[in-house]
Amino acid sequence: MTIAVCPGSYDPVTAGHLDVIERSARIFETVHVVVAVNSAKTPMFSESTRVDVIKRALVKDGYPNVVVASTDGLITDYCTKVGASVIVKGLRQNGDYEAELGMALVNRKLSGVETMFLPANPILEHISSTIVKDVARHGGDVTGMVPDCVVGMLAEQLQKEKSQ
Repeated sequence: MTIAVCPGSYDPVTAGHLDVIERSARIFETVHVVVAVNSAKTPMFSESTRVDVIKRALVKDGYPNVVVASTDGLITDYCTKVGASVIVKGLRQNGDYEAELGMALVNRKLSGVETMFLPANPILEHISSTIVKDVARHGGDVTGMVPDCVVGMLAEQLQKEKSQ
């Protein structure tokens, strides 16, 4: 049985993230979508909220082979814990490859886990969590860039930020 891990900050989860997750679920027997908590970053949404949103976004299409979790440790430690042999990363542009290659090599050295890169769907390759948050902060419509449940959450969170 091949177990894969799709790690990311998912702050928030985007249509591009979901595309990679759904494609991975067709390739591997079990896919763990792991919200990676990085103490050096200040996310817009809490760890538990990000996990919950991913679960809600995937439930509509029914992915029984997808597990959603989080970790504040090394992804390789999580992989070892669940018996995963591969990490799946989506790549949008050349810059993604350059950034991800070094991490893939370190992960392989740490635990023997290989990394598989999936090219982004060309229709979604311009979407990132950072761009989504910037568009929303400036009043733009992010419908279609994120799951429907995220659109309202972004607006609500931005209202909270403005009132602080």
